Amino acid sequence: MLRTLIINQKIEPFKKIIKVDGDKSLSIRWVLLASQALGISKAYNLLMSEDVSAALEAIKKLGIKVKINKSNCEIFGNGINGFNYKSGLVVDAKNSGTLGRLILGLLIRSPKRIKIIGDKSLSKRDFSRVVMPLEKFGAKFYYKTKNKLPLSIIGSQSPKGINYIENKGSAQCKSSVMLAALNSTGTTFIKAKKSRNHSELLFKYLKIPIKIKKNKKYDFINIKKPTKINAFNYQVPGDISSSAFFMVLTMLTNNSELLIKNVNINPSRIGIITILKKMGAKISLNNTRNYRGEKISDIKIKTSKNLRGINCPSRLNSSAIDEFLIIFLVAAKAKGISYFRNISELNQKESPRLNWGSKILNMMGIKTELTKDSIKIYGQPNLEIAKPIVIKKYLKDHRVFMMSTIAALTCGGKWKIHDKDSINTSFPSFLKIIKNLNNQLI
Repeated sequence: MLRTLIINQKIEPFKKIIKVDGDKSLSIRWVLLASQALGISKAYNLLMSEDVSAALEAIKKLGIKVKINKSNCEIFGNGINGFNYKSGLVVDAKNSGTLGRLILGLLIRSPKRIKIIGDKSLSKRDFSRVVMPLEKFGAKFYYKTKNKLPLSIIGSQSPKGINYIENKGSAQCKSSVMLAALNSTGTTFIKAKKSRNHSELLFKYLKIPIKIKKNKKYDFINIKKPTKINAFNYQVPGDISSSAFFMVLTMLTNNSELLIKNVNINPSRIGIITILKKMGAKISLNNTRNYRGEKISDIKIKTSKNLRGINCPSRLNSSAIDEFLIIFLVAAKAKGISYFRNISELNQKESPRLNWGSKILNMMGIKTELTKDSIKIYGQPNLEIAKPIVIKKYLKDHRVFMMSTIAALTCGGKWKIHDKDSINTSFPSFLKIIKNLNNQLI
């Protein structure tokens, strides 16, 4: 497959029904929790991306049997702390921050040293945010560059529950500590700034002893070690983050309409919908239902004209953290100035996304004002691009690639976007779905 995508024309109007790939956050969490369950767990619509494949390879190295069938994936769990592996084990998290951070939580009782490595992008990211609380459980860490991959972990033989304050709004950090609590005596107390709550919902569904209280800013979570986790089957819903790119594609394409079936609309993940509606988007939720604690819906989107800028409330940041790049594109086509603040966390992702978002908009002819934790975007509703634009050296960040693709299809210009295999990280069928929207070859 050619690694460079060339787009020389805007997409034609379409009216379609689609499904997107399974939710990445839920797919990885299912893999890790199924590895701790006793018996055979099955997942349907599991996202078969590089990140999830890395999670499956990781638990296989840790002695867990995995079987991938045509319609499902089976994991043969050995129970809590049921890993069985040789000395000198190396686990490759590749590009997945979720895998790299969460799996450490499952290794706090590891009697042998285990080395965690990742790709160039992941190796630049901060692991102190999980290393520090996991050290409180008694785990020991060793690294060449402090708090960066590669690092090695040796667990404690008698980890005890801890008190932990998570103040970054990071679901990865919170979930890593929650998984560590499965192997700890006593109670683990977590005070967590609001973030996605997939782990909490899965813990409740699996009857893991968990209590949650909430106020406006924080969730207060108490977890006790369960005696066992029963094997469980799971139908993974569509990913809201993947859906976001097609929502915006539809909004910015004339005379178009799209229905995206069976999407996870967990309230901690739908900041994208709230923000786009505030900007004037025509979005509705149909056939909303509950599945294992998660809210699922069909999302209907229509062409949205007369979009307006937004002074985005910071309270929506954590529920839209993975979608801000595509939201920036909407702001570029909206009337007026859009302002997004307290989003420095974007620069802790696969690439410095806040910086890249500003850079791409500048290439398109959009004025921005950038600080280390905010951006102002001066919208141009009638923006039409005629010049060539080249996107490269962005650390193969899948969301940078997808945002650039949507910009090219809706704003015009002659685009050359490198490293199109970056989508294999989270959304392998992204380009296939675009092609099927109106049989346009890109």
